[in-house]
Amino acid sequence: MPHLVILYTGNLAPQADISALCRSLADTMLTVRDDDGKQVYPTGGTRVLAYPAAHWAVADGGAAGIAAGGTGDYAFVYLNLRMGRGRSDATKKRAGEALQNCAIAFFEPFLAQKHIGVTLQIDEGHEVFDAKLSNLHPLFPK
Repeated sequence: MPHLVILYTGNLAPQADISALCRSLADTMLTVRDDDGKQVYPTGGTRVLAYPAAHWAVADGGAAGIAAGGTGDYAFVYLNLRMGRGRSDATKKRAGEALQNCAIAFFEPFLAQKHIGVTLQIDEGHEVFDAKLSNLHPLFPK
């Protein structure tokens, strides 16, 4: 953990390089530091996954967008970071702001072309069961 999952309307894929967004968000996560200046998210545990929705309905279906002079082709992106407990509120805020800034930089050019809603949510979980199998962590010395 941490895992950042992106759900997005499939109409973004032709224009937006979602793989580049994933890489940019992962790189951003790796820059976040805690109150002592230590890396918050372990390199080997950082994952960003994106899933396009094959079917979607957003807002009013496009009527207001067309009335406003746009195409009515609405899009939506939901970014959900799930992380374990134990980080300070200040650290969580830094993480959220860093990811928000990354998302803004990525989506800003698209906002001029279509109406897009972007939501970033960070969840801190109480795991009922947490099992891991990985040989990635030894690749990244602390």
